[in-house]
Amino acid sequence: MNQTSAAARRAAIAAHLAGFRRVAADRPELRQASVAVCVLAAEGGDRLLITRRARGLSSHAGQWALPGGRRDPGESAADAALRELHEETGLQLRPDAVLGVLDDYVTRSGYVMTPVVLWGGVPPRELAGAVTEVTRVYQIPVADLDVEPELLTIPESDAPVIRLPLLDRFVHAPTAAIIYQFCQVALHGAEQRVAHFDAPAYLWR
Repeated sequence: MNQTSAAARRAAIAAHLAGFRRVAADRPELRQASVAVCVLAAEGGDRLLITRRARGLSSHAGQWALPGGRRDPGESAADAALRELHEETGLQLRPDAVLGVLDDYVTRSGYVMTPVVLWGGVPPRELAGAVTEVTRVYQIPVADLDVEPELLTIPESDAPVIRLPLLDRFVHAPTAAIIYQFCQVALHGAEQRVAHFDAPAYLWR
């Protein structure tokens, strides 16, 4: 792999994020969480780390997800993203891996999710997280996710429901919304908002 081109891609993502006017959600009454949008350099194109949540979890079991979780008291959004990434995938990165932050996304289940974009470089080995949290860690080509999303209508909401193709299934909001904003902002320099996108009603819990 051409390390110079990987460095150029990292610099381009960082520059796009630096010029992005992030929108924060001022909702202190909700639970604060971070997710890691982790870019890996790979032969044939960069990849994103995406997990399948363990089936024994009390909420959103078995679903596609970005590594992430609730922030500890006093923990910054970036520190929480780095910690959760390590816990759920085994990949440990330094603070200088942080490239920027996307818009907060308020979930139906009562979380404010802050997406932190990280540069993971070339992973040192096969990745795996705690079996109590994830069943498998996937490295999905960014090109497979950098597509126009499908927008659906449902009777339970006036907002469009967003989904993206992922392997032989679909990923929905909030993960789909965050990935879509990442692609538009970090890859293309577009100012795309996604807070208005909803998830299917069965994912609201």
